[in-house]
Amino acid sequence: MKPEESNRGYLASVLGCYCPRCREGKLFEQKFAFRIKGVLKMNKYCPVCGQPTEIEVGFYYGTGYVSYFIAVILTALSAVLWWLVIGFSTEDRRFMYWLIFNSVALILLQPWLMRFSRSLWLSWFVPYDPDWRHTKPEDVSERMNEEQGNNW
Repeated sequence: MKPEESNRGYLASVLGCYCPRCREGKLFEQKFAFRIKGVLKMNKYCPVCGQPTEIEVGFYYGTGYVSYFIAVILTALSAVLWWLVIGFSTEDRRFMYWLIFNSVALILLQPWLMRFSRSLWLSWFVPYDPDWRHTKPEDVSERMNEEQGNNW
């Protein structure tokens, strides 16, 4: 019997913050909102396939680098678009306006960047399993220490 394929592709599952193993369950407890409180509260396990969302203690430390890299790319894109549409000049304050615009945009995008970088990071370490309904997720209990969880 051929396993059922998810109707979500890799990019859609990462952008939508779905479990990378089954591409069905949501990674985060709350829906996305532009508020900081509770924005990173993740389900301990995928509600659909049971995949642990924290594979080991300190697993998400690397997401800071991912988020930074994405912010640099967004800054470069906004600079190019600003230059093409408005332009930069040393004779007026267009560069300062771009700095303000870019800073405000990055601050407003921060909750989304944090969630997206976690989803992307997890997808690099947990492969998609088209037969997830019939197989169990990898046991990661030996890499977890409940006393050290969220100790940062």
